[in-house]
Amino acid sequence: MTGVFDVATVRRAEESVMAVVPEGALMERAATGLADACATLLHEADIDVVGSHIVLLVGSGNNGGDTLYAGARLARRGAQVHAICLSETFHSGGLAALRDAGGRIPAQGDIDKVVAQADLILDGIVGIGGRGALRPNAAELARDAERSGALIVAVDIPSGVNADSGAVADPEAVVDADATVTFGCLKPGLVASPGRDRAGAVILVDIGLAEALPVARTQILDADALAAAVPEPGPEDYKYSRGVVGIAAGSARYRGAAFMATDSARHGNVGMVHVLDRGDGLAAAIVDRFWDVVVSTDAPASVQRATAWTVGPGLGLDAEAHATLTAVLASPVPVVVDADALRLLRDEAPWAALRERTAPTVITPHVGEFAALGYQVGSGADEDRLEAARAAARDLGVVVVLKGPGTVVASPSGAAYIDTWGGPELGTAGSGDVLAGLTGALVAGTAARGQCADVDAAACVAAAAVGLHGIAGRLAGAEGRPVTAPDIIAAIPSAIAGVRRGVIT
Repeated sequence: MTGVFDVATVRRAEESVMAVVPEGALMERAATGLADACATLLHEADIDVVGSHIVLLVGSGNNGGDTLYAGARLARRGAQVHAICLSETFHSGGLAALRDAGGRIPAQGDIDKVVAQADLILDGIVGIGGRGALRPNAAELARDAERSGALIVAVDIPSGVNADSGAVADPEAVVDADATVTFGCLKPGLVASPGRDRAGAVILVDIGLAEALPVARTQILDADALAAAVPEPGPEDYKYSRGVVGIAAGSARYRGAAFMATDSARHGNVGMVHVLDRGDGLAAAIVDRFWDVVVSTDAPASVQRATAWTVGPGLGLDAEAHATLTAVLASPVPVVVDADALRLLRDEAPWAALRERTAPTVITPHVGEFAALGYQVGSGADEDRLEAARAAARDLGVVVVLKGPGTVVASPSGAAYIDTWGGPELGTAGSGDVLAGLTGALVAGTAARGQCADVDAAACVAAAAVGLHGIAGRLAGAEGRPVTAPDIIAAIPSAIAGVRRGVIT
């Protein structure tokens, strides 16, 4: 797992380190790492550093200083470096270093030509402390940079992206980078939507902050963490020791949702799938399709072998659906609540059942369902999916899986995960039903192993399910193939095998 840290935490860590290292050491480390990364990117683009045209877009403060010192290092390697200063104040030491290395400040009338000729443009306009849209002159330069066709490398964070939330105040006044070189640790704006879509490839440069950073409240899961959520069966395992997930889903109108949730659960490393028979013939049809599934009309709370339940995909909104949700929430095991069940939560009886639960509950809303529950992610400069998910988790006492680009998983304790595995291929009908079934299966397996006793553990497992769902989507869409929900299901075993074997990293 990799920690993600907000700006205030980063600033405290920097201050702690600067108190014990020589003056300017952190900036020197940052500038060296930035210059090295730029040289590598140029090489990968088959451009020699010697003779290359590099343009620095420089704002005030330390971000501009990092950019200027990196430019000086590149100039000493033989690049032709021009710095365009967008502020009346700038880092004087960095500018002096650039000039000493042969870097230049273009005349106002030459700026357009310099930008148009650039091979690489460094965005050092605004650092991690920036808020809101770029000013008009900076926004125009950002657009000119994009039109130039040069490689655009952001310094620490693309200018115009909120480092704490990923918010973009104005899509027309933000840098769209090919790569971002960030210092010391990841920031939320680099992995949270929509900022992550402006960051390009993220390159992390170690500047010595690790020992000064606290335990991260926000993390991203790597392939090893995903593999830990789906361990291979041991010699003593059997179907019940691997977990039993109950599925309460589907209706006469939405039969497919039950099939997709059930099928994805079957592939989710669990020992058995138990489908609730609601007397409408759907459970019988599921068994006809999936012979390994068990069905019964028993009340969910009385299914003693079940170690978790998923409820909601295609469930409907009628009185019977209300009763089903209330019955599932009465079960003493973890429950994943999705789709129609989220809409039913607005009513009194399900709310009461939810509040009375002691086992972990995971809810999986998309933005529309999140709004129906009374929560908003904001828009423009106020968009903050991470803190919105945290607030809802805290208020409701449940794990919140806020679906969408860069899905956020938040626990009531404040622990959170931002997904970096999923892509746009997941935007297809039934994808959410697939995730609901897969999440229920992983939670059931973890609970059977005695590792899902609290909401923090459930949040980590839910984040792993989101990651595996994302990998399955990528595998399904490989080589430009169009993706449907059944394609995602079919790719789940390959996703799990890939992280287990270290093929997917």
